[in-house]
Amino acid sequence: MSVGSREAAHHTLRNLIRTAHRHQTSVTITPRRYLGDVAEEIAAHLPGSWSAEISIHSHPAWQHDLIPLLWDDGELLRAVEDQRAPYAAVLSNGEGVELLLVERPGHPSDYLVGAFASEGFDDNTNEPIVPRSIAIPGDHQLVAAAIAERFLPAYHQALHARRLDTVAYALDTLREEYETLATMEESGRYSDATLLDPAELPHLEKQFADLAQYKLRNHLIHAPHLLEQCRPDQTPWPEDAVALDRIRNAISQWQDAFVEWRLFVPPGLLATASDEAKAQAKTRRDARLRPVIEIWIADGETFLRQARAAAPTPPRPLPGPAQGAPALPPALPALPGTPPPRR
Repeated sequence: MSVGSREAAHHTLRNLIRTAHRHQTSVTITPRRYLGDVAEEIAAHLPGSWSAEISIHSHPAWQHDLIPLLWDDGELLRAVEDQRAPYAAVLSNGEGVELLLVERPGHPSDYLVGAFASEGFDDNTNEPIVPRSIAIPGDHQLVAAAIAERFLPAYHQALHARRLDTVAYALDTLREEYETLATMEESGRYSDATLLDPAELPHLEKQFADLAQYKLRNHLIHAPHLLEQCRPDQTPWPEDAVALDRIRNAISQWQDAFVEWRLFVPPGLLATASDEAKAQAKTRRDARLRPVIEIWIADGETFLRQARAAAPTPPRPLPGPAQGAPALPPALPALPGTPPPRR
């Protein structure tokens, strides 16, 4: 609300208070600026194209809906869990990065900034790779500078590391199952050394194909992002470019196979499709997946080596007084009576 006219401000406030009484609620006066305005100013000062959207949490349960989506183990997560955050702002860059901005509880002008998990990450509880939220004094330009220079570099570094960890784990599992199946086919025995009935091999191969489809979903979500960052000509292994091209083609083949599978047997019709139709669809899918799996088994370690080499550099610490540039002012202490954050 503009306060350019005191008379208009008083008139608006009187009407607001009367309306609040009519709805059996109350009006709280705060020296803070409206969070939506602050968020829009922050978005305007961030690099690239950012937007801001306000989120209202009239009931505490509404803010708790944010908890499983947050990718944080710092003060922001604790504030959303334990303190009232009746409103928050979501900052988005239109390219998959979404940040949460809230007023820092117990501090008259500070803010907390953290990240939502990127697409493809469902379980963020106790996640070891985290871009920890930061507390920032109230000036919107300082907030934008801290986000751009400190938080976003840490976010992109953590995102790269988490994607790499996810793909590496999926590849290890896929390779282990692939080698186990190959050993059983070659030896004619199960992994516990008991004799393998040759009639069971098609069933085991189908089980492996189902597992491979699930594991390759992680590759489909995360590997293309990692592949975009790879620059083999800037590493000690420029010859890896050939293997990366094979990986790139394998991703494209898997995408085509996945689309064909979903078109032939949509999720809602899979349960009602005849056994013969499902068997035919799976046979075609498995035939297309086999060369993709073999490429990942052969070239996966090369891909991971290049992805590790492409990891973003850690964020630079903001210059302090010793370097001749002003550092961010310290956050103000909590107001008296405010419970300290949990450790």
